[in-house]
Amino acid sequence: MKILIKNGRLIDPGSDTDSVLDVLISGNLIESIDRDIPATNDVEIIDAKGLVVSPGLIDVHVHLREPGFEYKETIKSGTAAAAKGGFTSVVCMANTDPVNDNKSVTDYILQKARTEGTARVFPCGAITKGLKGQELAEIGEMVEAGITAISDDGFSVKNAGLFLKALEYAKKFGIPTISHCEDKELAQGFVHEGRASLLSGLDASPSIAEECVVFRDIAVARYVRSPLHITHVSAGGSVDIIRQAKAGFPLLTADTCPHYFSLTDEATLTYDTNTKVNPPLRSKDDVEAIKQGLGDGTIDIIATDHAPHEFGSKNVEFDLASFGISGLETALALSLALVRDGVLDLKGLLAKMTINPARLLGIPYGQVAAGRIADLIVFDPHIEWVVDTAVFRSKGRNSPFQGWSLTGRNMLTIVDGRIVYRDPILPQYLPASG
Repeated sequence: MKILIKNGRLIDPGSDTDSVLDVLISGNLIESIDRDIPATNDVEIIDAKGLVVSPGLIDVHVHLREPGFEYKETIKSGTAAAAKGGFTSVVCMANTDPVNDNKSVTDYILQKARTEGTARVFPCGAITKGLKGQELAEIGEMVEAGITAISDDGFSVKNAGLFLKALEYAKKFGIPTISHCEDKELAQGFVHEGRASLLSGLDASPSIAEECVVFRDIAVARYVRSPLHITHVSAGGSVDIIRQAKAGFPLLTADTCPHYFSLTDEATLTYDTNTKVNPPLRSKDDVEAIKQGLGDGTIDIIATDHAPHEFGSKNVEFDLASFGISGLETALALSLALVRDGVLDLKGLLAKMTINPARLLGIPYGQVAAGRIADLIVFDPHIEWVVDTAVFRSKGRNSPFQGWSLTGRNMLTIVDGRIVYRDPILPQYLPASG
């Protein structure tokens, strides 16, 4: 059965398309894109009038927790949350148990994704064995198994010589290195060092803990001439460093997360452990710098750093609580605020969530074009809704946005030509005429 999406505003940053068009899907491919495509008896019609049709979103930074932490999230629940949020592809970080530092774990993740996943899953391999920063992992073996990047996410590689070797391997195998930039000796606290930490009395970490490692990692990558991606940028100083470095180093990219342009460290004054993230929420000036970096192209990608936790990991004192936000199901709406605020236009925002991450990873998705794989979404940029974590598809209910009124929501997700998510308020298929 074919699927015909009619009357939607198709926005495809990869082809610079922004027009009301129909999209016909046959099997797992986009058969044609045109105005007034006629319906036949073998076609199911979706009326997308007033809605936006775009490539499926691609998230370069999620934690699916499996294997080892299935009580927090599974590949099944995490990809269901991704599909609901509009993400058709996600990159899962390596800090599982066991760590994804070898072929067998990569194989396990991919097999689970094939049998239980709703969205596409691209494993990220660990840079070092056990994420301990002491010995390189089996990078070549993992590349053969199917990883798309390497990272020691959560554990910045302290040894610069070891990091250099990892970049050399990544360059050889044609994959990016995703760098979590943090000096653990400087980052001893739980919130940003500033006025809010003085008022709360919570142990604080300065923004320089991120900025100094951003500078070092870029310097090493530039020396090796290897692709480097700086993830979850939170500090204004980091934005400045990346902006300057990009002028002479085109292999450098960066992402930030919705919570870093939607919240400031003032949110931690509530002592709500759902505001505890790593790196921490920063100052108002940092938030403005993040927005500027998004607007001028310094920051190429918006990712979620989806970090789901069970209730017990957050329902404790602030200093004992786990870091992280369950972010897949609120990311699109939070990001659409950048359009209303004039930071980005809609096509520019979607580029940071579709074609830009696809290019970073070297995957054939992130575009809606004839002959392409049918990974796409239909969303309403104007609908208002209230965040209710009780209806999250993720196991993680840890969101500081609980109860927020947001604008914009995904209505339909298609992966490989199959509808994998439909919002209950989206009208059912219209019967084909004839």
